[in-house]
Amino acid sequence: MKYMIMMFGSAGEMMEVKSPEWIREMIQFMQQLDDDLTSSGELVFNAGLADATAAKTVRLENGLPVATDGPYAEAKESLIGYWVLDVENEARIIDIASQIVEWSQVVEERPLATGPPEV
Repeated sequence: MKYMIMMFGSAGEMMEVKSPEWIREMIQFMQQLDDDLTSSGELVFNAGLADATAAKTVRLENGLPVATDGPYAEAKESLIGYWVLDVENEARIIDIASQIVEWSQVVEERPLATGPPEV
């Protein structure tokens, strides 16, 4: 089963409130997790994202696309990284998410859809 784990937070805020030791430990954990998921064959794809301050939101205004700074959610609620994993079952994805949440406080896991909804 393929799932996406999404990690939320703010790199900018983290640099202001966390110690350098904590940040180094978190990075080491993430690198080891990526190595472990690669070795187990569960990692399909992953990426860390630039801080939300670099993001743009595109919306339709009067039928035209307009890009603005964003997102406007609180920084701690902004998507900061993700993993796409192919795991045996939901229990395994929750186990992995449970390890990540110790570092970001908010993690979402969601199955990948196999196609669009039937209409």
